[in-house]
Amino acid sequence: MLKRGQVYRPGPQGPVVARSASGGPFDPFDVVDRLTPDHPLLYVVDLDGIERQDPQLDYVQELSRDIPLWVDSGVRTADQAIDVLVAGAHRVVLSSAYLQGPKQLARAWRLSPEIVFEIELEGSKVSPVHADWGSQDAVELARTVRAAGPDHLILSPRERDPDWTLVRTISAAGPTWVDGSFTAVDAPRLAPSGARGGIYHLDDLFDRWEDDPASVPPTPHGTPPAPARDDEN
Repeated sequence: MLKRGQVYRPGPQGPVVARSASGGPFDPFDVVDRLTPDHPLLYVVDLDGIERQDPQLDYVQELSRDIPLWVDSGVRTADQAIDVLVAGAHRVVLSSAYLQGPKQLARAWRLSPEIVFEIELEGSKVSPVHADWGSQDAVELARTVRAAGPDHLILSPRERDPDWTLVRTISAAGPTWVDGSFTAVDAPRLAPSGARGGIYHLDDLFDRWEDDPASVPPTPHGTPPAPARDDEN
């Protein structure tokens, strides 16, 4: 997670500044330097965009020079999506939790195909913020999204393990990544489910990294197509 130019991680009362074992905060550019040898992509959760609708486009611009970024800035409208792409994101993440309905999705797709759509699940149902999404069924929402144009989807279960039968069903219709409660332990289940990859969270790495990113050898990740994520939202 990125907030006001600082790397954050989950805390018991909400996100907190991510610090190394020696207590120093992580610099986002050092984190990117650590990741680039072993990870093809970085998934950035922009807390300023999500919480205040004030995306950190300057950081997107700078970080994207070193590694392709998928950026979730809590986009509500098509215009906001294009702002993130113009800043340098490889793909902008539009989420059922924030985007204001299928009309905004269709408009964003007309403006750019560099879109990934996240289906956020609470329990077994989608919990969209905008009533225009209609159904809370993940498979039906996936069909609606792909009919509008975007075929790259992220399935993000919250508070429960991934439903691999659901992953298999959605993956059968197009490229699908697994996020949310997904961990590296789940990596062997990606290929049998047909998923393109999993989004690995970096929270478990922060405790092992030192202030100087060069002081620790790079940590390999499991599946080459899987983007590393700067942390969970």
